[in-house]
Amino acid sequence: MDEKRSEMIYRIAKAAAILFHKKGYLETSMDEISDAARLSKGGIYYYFSYKSEILYFILTNHMDLILKNLEEDLKGINGCFEKLQFIISRHIELFTKNIPESRVLLHEAYFHPGKYRKAVEEKERKYYRIIAEVLSSLLCQRVSKGQLIVITFSLLGMCNWIYSWYNSTGPVRPKDLSDIITRIFFKGISAYLE
Repeated sequence: MDEKRSEMIYRIAKAAAILFHKKGYLETSMDEISDAARLSKGGIYYYFSYKSEILYFILTNHMDLILKNLEEDLKGINGCFEKLQFIISRHIELFTKNIPESRVLLHEAYFHPGKYRKAVEEKERKYYRIIAEVLSSLLCQRVSKGQLIVITFSLLGMCNWIYSWYNSTGPVRPKDLSDIITRIFFKGISAYLE
């Protein structure tokens, strides 16, 4: 993809993500996306045939960002607790830098047609599996599969729910937030190590 085309696609997607974040996917029109992207409606349709294609691009691009180099980076980290710290810190950093896209992933993905939704869900499952493997190793495989599912989704819930209250310009920096979440979460699951 050439640079100009790529720039336009990202411009449209960013404008749409902000609107989907504020108003919701269904409530946002192509006219509003066009206005926000400062591009004619015809210009939008040159890059995306449907609003659902824009949503798909936002979701898949965001999941690609989340997964980018994650497995390779984890291989270079010794210690399960250190891997957990890295995952939480990285998640919070990406989330706080991409709040509209993160919120759209959490709340608007289910509006997607089947084939698109399945592609995004596969990337989400991959992210879940990576985190679950780290947690399973951290807990020395002492938990059942059902417990591991609950523990993994509890961690994701702690990290994802911040969109509803966290202010990245407030007194708690993203690094401090990730440290707090790591401490609270690890203290909670330490009972499984006793």
